[in-house]
Amino acid sequence: MDFFHNAKAVRLKNHHNKYLYADEDEESVSQDRNGASKNNRWTVEFVTDTQDDDVTFIRLKSCFNKYLTASNQPFLLGMTGRKVLQTVPRRIDSSVEWEPIRYGNQVKLRTRYGQYLRANGGLPPWRNSVTHDVPHRTATQEWILWDVDVVDIVVQSPAPVPPPPLVHHSDSFTSTESSSPTTNWSKYPTFSRQEYSDSSPAAKIEEGRAIYYHVVSDDFGEMDENAQGFCINFKGKDVNELTRKLEEETGLKNITVCTRSPLNGNLYPLRLQLPPNNVTMKVVVVHNSTSSSQQGDEE
Repeated sequence: MDFFHNAKAVRLKNHHNKYLYADEDEESVSQDRNGASKNNRWTVEFVTDTQDDDVTFIRLKSCFNKYLTASNQPFLLGMTGRKVLQTVPRRIDSSVEWEPIRYGNQVKLRTRYGQYLRANGGLPPWRNSVTHDVPHRTATQEWILWDVDVVDIVVQSPAPVPPPPLVHHSDSFTSTESSSPTTNWSKYPTFSRQEYSDSSPAAKIEEGRAIYYHVVSDDFGEMDENAQGFCINFKGKDVNELTRKLEEETGLKNITVCTRSPLNGNLYPLRLQLPPNNVTMKVVVVHNSTSSSQQGDEE
């Protein structure tokens, strides 16, 4: 499944513009708008013992190291939907395995028993709930569709460099240095305080550029210690367009996109156009203290 190819961690965004959220009780699962929350980050594990090579199954593990589980508990009595939970089963079984099924630019996550991960809407207690079910009404078909945001990837180790050849010279063997250029790994961005492993050249994005970002807690650029870093693929060159994209990704309003000076560490707002040639960038999203309150739950 190409959506999860080499993915180490993902966020799943639903039709309600909310993310699959691991609740703080470390048991229940819900929906949340804050795209920067660590609770919206799910580690991907591939199931390798499947008997069908044409079908891919994955497991999703929350920030509490518990698996996204399709339980047998009914969400409401008399209703077909069943609860989706975070669990650590004594024995890993099919309840924690999900089959990604591509649907255009989105994905459905299906259990081995033919039910789908569904983000419910409407009035409480349905609002912000997550169940697994087979939707029968046309109005709820979109509730099982998810956008996949890859926030961390598995980097393949580079092939080992063979030793230089030995050349016979004057009845003795000497080692000659390779004349081929070596890769300067220092030019690729690293994130010592964030969990990025896609800073190597193996993590190229085919279209657009990779933009790594984190959200600071105030206008002075103080980083929230609990904040998680993320990566987006951006195809434009305009700063205003990037700002709108990051507002949509983070769920925040009135933000300023900045870069940090390598000389003094201060933040400076981006202006006009982004650098050419789709070079990889590291930015800081500053949530201005005078910003309007974040949009609440849908009514």
